[in-house]
Amino acid sequence: MRWFLIAGLAMVALWLIAVLVLLWLGRKTLARELITLLPNLLRLFRGLLGDERVPRSSKALLLVGAVWLASPIDLIPEFLPGIGPLDDAVVAGLVLRHVVKRAGPDTVKDHWRGDPRTLNVILRVARATQTDRSPRRTVGE
Repeated sequence: MRWFLIAGLAMVALWLIAVLVLLWLGRKTLARELITLLPNLLRLFRGLLGDERVPRSSKALLLVGAVWLASPIDLIPEFLPGIGPLDDAVVAGLVLRHVVKRAGPDTVKDHWRGDPRTLNVILRVARATQTDRSPRRTVGE
């Protein structure tokens, strides 16, 4: 139990350092998005869970994704600079890719509370992992 507390404090410290470095470099918008990304993703998943436009199978996947994002246990430890949040980003991207395919990008856009540019990046990355390379519209187009 003590190890989890130490790991959690280390993750928070590294995250805080990343935010402070971004602020020091004058990247206020990027720092704000880093601060709010996880809460925005969790809020997005929660909103999509309650939306009747989202099929039940997608809601089950959203629930698994929300638990994954909120869980302190990760495949890649969060305290590793640069790659720590990678597994969370991959899981969120795959879940959102599935939801967008089933419910549409407008449904996802309706529940996003962060910067729309951030959602566009997340959706673009999610589409880049698709096997078919047909052109897709971004949210906001």
